[in-house]
Amino acid sequence: MSMFPRIHVITDSIDVVRGVAGLPDVAVQIRVKSTDASAYALTVEAVALCRPAGTMVLVNDRVGVALAAGADGVHVGADDLPVSAVRRVLGPDAVVGATCRTPAAARAAVADGASYLGVGPAFETSTKDGLPPPLGPAAIAAVAEAVPGTPVLAIGGITAERVPLLAVHGVAAVSAFVGDPKGAVAEFSAVLR
Repeated sequence: MSMFPRIHVITDSIDVVRGVAGLPDVAVQIRVKSTDASAYALTVEAVALCRPAGTMVLVNDRVGVALAAGADGVHVGADDLPVSAVRRVLGPDAVVGATCRTPAAARAAVADGASYLGVGPAFETSTKDGLPPPLGPAAIAAVAEAVPGTPVLAIGGITAERVPLLAVHGVAAVSAFVGDPKGAVAEFSAVLR
């Protein structure tokens, strides 16, 4: 999985998807807070843009939407379906990401079939409510070390300036890509090399 994208753009905006589709080392993760219908419509549009461009499309939390829209996979959090159940539904070829915060949770998620892990919040963030306190770089490194060979993405308060502090495969972010998605990808690419 060395080719697994290192920059995950989490968005509910088709304009952001348009801005990053086809850029190297990028995956798009559709995260829609409202209805399944809205998530499905956006995912179908994203897949239509990204598939020909060679960009991976994942859906946050909604396994049914990912399956129905033909996305490459899904990312599930602690309150979503367990990884083993998602793997059964989506099959062996789908990308299944899991949110983990401890080495034990990371090992369990990989054992259950996770393709990659999102670990965070790395730093303070205001993008999502109700998050636990930031883990910080050392705790994230400990999770990554627990699952060698599995891509680990840091999420939460991720900026290009903070990337060098993180010993991870890549990063996932929401707000970093809102204003200038292409520029943000270029910045992250430069510091992830």
